[in-house]
Amino acid sequence: MNDAVRALEPTALWNHFADLNAVPRPSKKEERVIAFIKDFGEKLGLPTQVDHAGNVIIKKPGTKGKEKATAIALQSHLDMVHQKNNDTDFDFDTEGIRMKVEGDWVKAEGTTLGADNGIGVATIMALLASTDIPHPPLEALFTIDEETGMTGAFELKGGLLDASILLNLDTEEDNELTIGCAGGLDVTASGGYELQAVPALYTGRRLIVSGLNGGHSGTDIHRGFGNANKIMNRILLQGEDHGMRVISIEGGSLRNAIPRESVATIVLPQENATSFDDALNKLSTTIRSEYSTTDPGLIIKVEHVDGSGPGMASKHQTRFLRAVQACPNGIYRMSPDVEGLTQTSNNLARIELKDGRYKVLCLTRSSVDSEKYDEANAIKAVFELIGANVELTGAYPGWTPRPDAKIVQLMSGIYRERFKSEPHVLACHAGLECGILGTNYPKMEMISFGPTIRGAHSPDERAQISSVQKFWGYLLETLERI
Repeated sequence: MNDAVRALEPTALWNHFADLNAVPRPSKKEERVIAFIKDFGEKLGLPTQVDHAGNVIIKKPGTKGKEKATAIALQSHLDMVHQKNNDTDFDFDTEGIRMKVEGDWVKAEGTTLGADNGIGVATIMALLASTDIPHPPLEALFTIDEETGMTGAFELKGGLLDASILLNLDTEEDNELTIGCAGGLDVTASGGYELQAVPALYTGRRLIVSGLNGGHSGTDIHRGFGNANKIMNRILLQGEDHGMRVISIEGGSLRNAIPRESVATIVLPQENATSFDDALNKLSTTIRSEYSTTDPGLIIKVEHVDGSGPGMASKHQTRFLRAVQACPNGIYRMSPDVEGLTQTSNNLARIELKDGRYKVLCLTRSSVDSEKYDEANAIKAVFELIGANVELTGAYPGWTPRPDAKIVQLMSGIYRERFKSEPHVLACHAGLECGILGTNYPKMEMISFGPTIRGAHSPDERAQISSVQKFWGYLLETLERI
């Protein structure tokens, strides 16, 4: 299956991508991929080091005639988001990604592809291994744990890099040059609730919301995709009118992925079962109509299950469901200064509720630090009203744009020459590592670019083959002209 990928052009890049995708590399479990990259650099005979956090740095001298040119840092992150469809049998801890080629796209079989940021990693590997590509001195920086905390970027010490320019290869539209990004903050609400035995003559239901697009909670948040946790909560609120009691909820997965699926187990009086089913059918039709444009694959399904408990006490249930309903999700504010840029948002990413405990995970993003905390404090207030313990953790800074930087001017000019059009020079709503790296390397000019990738952080993730070719040629000319 992966042989078709290895035959694609540029073959060096795609072969390194296939090698990388054979190595399991979930965030927080990067030991194998760190060893893989370290071994790669050492086999090339290049100076290779692993810092205290697990970041890997490989340095390569400039080619003939460019030995004394400006040193360039090339940076990508080693970890990937692990997401799969519910009906896909796959173990991310032991299996390599199963890839396929469909037309102009490389995809995976029911899982995330790892193009975010594996294409960037493979690109750097191809440059390090090359013997015929002109380039200045290169410093390859492979960071860890970008997707769940940017730990590697935070832990990178000053003085390890000598480069004056950093090329971050983690942008997902091939006509964009990213020069700024949003910061982020994790908001976690947790607490307990009273359990009560389910009375006699109750029947059980399993409610399933699936088939949503999901996607990246930064770059896709403005698209209006459905949030499975919010949709499930609407259903559960209506269920309260029929005497419903919640047994468990499990919705969403990672903070930086818009939740695609949610499953809840409930019980309700047998005498109310028919009226509940009728009401749910009507509500499902309404919700599917609302999302028919953005999420045409939305499925709301009901299964009959055993009606045993215990369930959530009604007073705690009422408070919890209303708190979730009030929790902000989606765009909080658009930028008044940059047209089309989401300035502040929140992703209600995951809900876990079972056996007397609950946890709600959010990721709040903003390019304005004060506004990021304002929305986070609004979420905090909602859940503190029901007695939850709310923690604000994992804060990372945004990246302030420098549109007049020499690398921005150079790459903009090269883009116009090669493609006869203007690049989109912009700030994005995703979290990139550049802002964090800049705290220890404040004089380093930075820019982020990459090939077109769709559906990052979801099983629909795919990389465009022709765009990878465009990106590769653009990068090579940039390195030649620096």
